[in-house]
Amino acid sequence: MATATKATTAKKENSGSNIFASMSIVICILVGVILWKFVMGSPGNFEGGDPENGHPLPGNYFGMVYKGGYVVPVLMGLFLMVVVFSFERYFVINKAAGKGNVDAFVKKVQSLLSAGNIDSAIAECDKQEGSVANVIKSGLKKYKEMETEKGMDTEQKCLAIQKDIEEATALEMPMLEQNLTVIATLVSIGTLMGLLGTVTGMIKAFSALATAGAPDQSQLANGISEALINTATGIATSAVAIVMYNLFTSKIDKLTYSIDEAGFSIVQTYASTHK
Repeated sequence: MATATKATTAKKENSGSNIFASMSIVICILVGVILWKFVMGSPGNFEGGDPENGHPLPGNYFGMVYKGGYVVPVLMGLFLMVVVFSFERYFVINKAAGKGNVDAFVKKVQSLLSAGNIDSAIAECDKQEGSVANVIKSGLKKYKEMETEKGMDTEQKCLAIQKDIEEATALEMPMLEQNLTVIATLVSIGTLMGLLGTVTGMIKAFSALATAGAPDQSQLANGISEALINTATGIATSAVAIVMYNLFTSKIDKLTYSIDEAGFSIVQTYASTHK
């Protein structure tokens, strides 16, 4: 029953996370379009108040970015997605780690285990909270349950404790990796969209050079500007996404290691005290 309850809770959290991801993607793109059209495309950013045909005012970066073309709002939306999902993963992973330092918590649990004080170790899990504490608490409860189990030998009981810890880990840890795939995908999409903007900008630039007689310098400058702005935005989006993805992956690996370390201690302690 306990496993079924945990699985149902995990499904609800998974559904909520999927809804959050879908809404965030749509909202970020809309915000990117609004910022590009009404903030960066404001008439006050251009000579003569004409965003379409006028040049950006000297030193006005908003106007320069607006001239990057229709790929810019998509890139801005992608960058906002990186920011939003990074904050979301930061809070989720911090919540999973619990209230205190994870390493100190694991060492304290190991110390209480060595002293045979299982109830105090469980109470410590309640204080810590988070996914790591939940997994360890599940293992400790199984530990107590096996102490009163009569129909199994020590090896079977150790396997039962280990299996319980693995099941609890399987329910808790996938939540930490959710939406990381979005950040990982944005690494590639940011680069590709930046490249698309670069290509469209260079097409405009070469079209200006191909005109009969003297080339249209305004169109040539706009084409080169569009290419460079899209390149810069795409690279920035991908760079931030790579950094955040690696940072969160490292944090998750650390939490997983802490769970494995505590789980090993629980099984080994039971095996050594029930020979």
